[in-house]
Amino acid sequence: MTRSTLARLFDCVTIPALRRRTVSLWPDREAFRQFDYADNRWISLTWKAFEAQVLRWRHAFYASGLKPGDRAAMLLTNSIEAVIFDQAALAAGLIPVPLHAVDTPGSSAYILHDSGARILVTSSRARWNALHAAAGETLPMLEQVVLLNELDDEVIDGVRISGVETWLARGNGTPSEALPPEPSPDDLAGLIYTSGTTGRPKGVMLTHANLVANVAQISDAVEITESDIYLSFLPFSHTFERTVAHYAALAHGASMAFARSVQHIENDLADVQPTIMCTVPRVLERLYQKQQLELAKGSEVEQHRSQWAAEAGWRRFCRDNGLPIEPSAREALDETVLPVLDEDVGRKVRGLFGGRMKAILCGGASLNQSVARYFCAMGVPLRQVYGLTETSPIVSLTRAEMNHPACVGQPVAQTQVRLGDRDELQVKGPQVMQGYWNKPAETKHAFTEDGWFHTGDQADLSDGGRVRIKGRIKEIIVTSTGEKIPPADLESAIETDPLFAQAYIVGENKPYLGLLAVVEPNEWASLAASLNLDPNAPESLASPAVRTTALKRAKTAAADFPNYALPRAVILTTEPWTIENGLITPTLKLKRGPLSKHFAAEIKKLYAVHG
Repeated sequence: MTRSTLARLFDCVTIPALRRRTVSLWPDREAFRQFDYADNRWISLTWKAFEAQVLRWRHAFYASGLKPGDRAAMLLTNSIEAVIFDQAALAAGLIPVPLHAVDTPGSSAYILHDSGARILVTSSRARWNALHAAAGETLPMLEQVVLLNELDDEVIDGVRISGVETWLARGNGTPSEALPPEPSPDDLAGLIYTSGTTGRPKGVMLTHANLVANVAQISDAVEITESDIYLSFLPFSHTFERTVAHYAALAHGASMAFARSVQHIENDLADVQPTIMCTVPRVLERLYQKQQLELAKGSEVEQHRSQWAAEAGWRRFCRDNGLPIEPSAREALDETVLPVLDEDVGRKVRGLFGGRMKAILCGGASLNQSVARYFCAMGVPLRQVYGLTETSPIVSLTRAEMNHPACVGQPVAQTQVRLGDRDELQVKGPQVMQGYWNKPAETKHAFTEDGWFHTGDQADLSDGGRVRIKGRIKEIIVTSTGEKIPPADLESAIETDPLFAQAYIVGENKPYLGLLAVVEPNEWASLAASLNLDPNAPESLASPAVRTTALKRAKTAAADFPNYALPRAVILTTEPWTIENGLITPTLKLKRGPLSKHFAAEIKKLYAVHG
């Protein structure tokens, strides 16, 4: 697909142009939907009503003295207010800076300071107080804080703190002709901060041209129409949700429903019955775990039918996608039996996702192959994607055909990929960032001398044009015996056992791999009881019987890995690794550096025998 063809897809070159096009085409269609806890019901907003709110916010931005190019920060969960803020800021020529809604106050304060944001929109005074306390006196650029759930209007330490209605009222009477012109394609449309797994987060500079190009690339690979409805639950500070869900839906006039929370995801899927959603592997893995636990409680007949449905369904998937079919004595029965099994078993599994799903786009991390294979076998339209914040984010996307659970699709239109040193995937395309905010040296380091972007991921490109990610270059564990193991894949496999809520693999320059894991409370209580141990006694976690059982279960869950890639020692804990204690990122990735420091003494014990 050429640049001109991509441009003709929408005849738009900026995000505000996409918005205006949709409003003009479908003014009375539903734009957004969210749950109203006061009335205990879902409420919605049409595109015409949404546009009126965007204009009102634009007037308030103007009345606040904000000018094109100024940074406007948002610390909100996904909501109608969040998308109004984003679209109004973009239309005003401002640069949105979305903060992670579940991040620590200290991290949010750092991003506010680094971006030089002049305005912050957040939910409550308590949120602002925590952030302000963490920031100290490091926010000289910040002038205005807008609170959605408060009525404040006062100036403290040079920052005006206002309730949203008070702030919006300041824009009343502003003539629309006084508003600044909309941005150009080369203007920045966002400073999106990376999660910071290895250090301070960096502000990724993405232009309107970057984002519109990526929306067009996504639209070339996924059929999206005004009749579709997204379920949105990944944070908008995550470029995946921001572009692939919000901006893609906006471009096509598709509706978007905001989930109440990840904890409510199953209820929201049933209520909304979406046709498209973006997700990360951990959500699918939790749904898989729950489904497998329920199946284990069923009768032998039910378990047998489910196993047969998965086996026959996988053969169907392989036939449809040109993959090799594993031989089986039952293969000859597929044509007769599979329709019955699919109706009895597959339909129920698809029902977990609302029953109308046509595309589940999964990215952000490696998806466990057992989970991917199971859902594909059950007819769930799972399509893996690959990308980075720096690429707006999509580099490759699985189309409806040529789907392979071990791959992350084919490069999207206008995107070139190649392998560099150590099989590093390198990328060129219109969606690649302009650089890192105020970091010229790091920007230069992010590109090769001939202009290709370093992804930092190892890949294989030999599978019929599909991209297969082998692991992060910096996260590959090299043992003292010279074996190379991608820990994220192994951790994902171990977490398919319900005993392990979180898993962390260690072993760099050591003779074998060690496993540190957070146990799931109910499963831990059950295991302890079976061994006549008190689950509330800390010493029970270190019991030889417990460690032997846990290690056996971990190896069973990771049975597809070679023997050298299986853990040989384990340490268990009941304390979860959270964003608040600094051990995972807002996108739920492990912070390996902080984890290694936090568990330094325990890791030392794992290898004490070998010095």
